[in-house]
Amino acid sequence: MWLVKGIEIYYRLDLSFLGVYPRHIESLKGIITMPFIHADIKHLFSNSVPLLILGAVLIYFYKELALRVFLLIYFLHGTWLWLGGRENYHIGASGIVYGLSSFLFFSGIFRRDTRLIAISLLVVFLYGGLIWGMFPDFMGPSISWEAHLYGAVAGLLCAFVYRKEGPQRKQYDWETEEDNDEEIILIEGEPPAESEPPSQSVNINYDYKPTNDPEDIEQTKPNT
Repeated sequence: MWLVKGIEIYYRLDLSFLGVYPRHIESLKGIITMPFIHADIKHLFSNSVPLLILGAVLIYFYKELALRVFLLIYFLHGTWLWLGGRENYHIGASGIVYGLSSFLFFSGIFRRDTRLIAISLLVVFLYGGLIWGMFPDFMGPSISWEAHLYGAVAGLLCAFVYRKEGPQRKQYDWETEEDNDEEIILIEGEPPAESEPPSQSVNINYDYKPTNDPEDIEQTKPNT
C-alpha cells in the first residue's frame, strides 16, 4: 500500500480508477486492487497501522486460519461492495480492517476461551469506535460505510464458520468426567433368600478287625 502511494506521488498519478465501482463489469478488478489505493497519506496511515496490528494478532493466535480468514474477508467484502455499494469509486483497505476486528472479536466470544476473549476486549478498547463507521448517518458522503459494513459481516461470518477450528478452549477433567456410578435401587420388603449349594452326602465305611498286634492296629485305621 505504501509502495503504491509512493508511485502515485512520485509520478503524480491518480489511481482511484482502480477502486470498486459497483455493478460495472470493468470495475471487477477493483475487488483485488481496491485495498492498495488510498486518497492521501492520512487515509493510508489510518488503515495501515490497524491492519498491521490486527494482522499480527490474527497470525499469532490463529496461525492455522490466518491466511484463509484474511483472503475470505478480502474477497467477500469486495464482492459484496461491488454488488451493493453506491455507484462511486470505493478505495482503501478499511473494509479489511473492519473484517479483522470483527473476526477477532466474535471468534473469542464463540470459542469462550479466556485468552481469546481478552483479545476481543482489547479490540473493543482499541477500535471500538469503528462501529460508528458502519452507519451512513455518522459518515460523510466521501466515506465508504458500505465497505466497513460488509467487512464486519465477512469477519463475523468467518468467526462463526471457523469456530471449531484453530485454538480451542481448554477442557478440564471435571467438565468431561462421566458419572459411572451404578444406580442402587432399594425395594421394600424382605430380601430374597439366598440359594444354598446342594449338600453332598459322604459315606464313610469302616473296616474293623479286632487285634492286639500294634502293627495290625496301625494298618487297619479307617479310610475315608
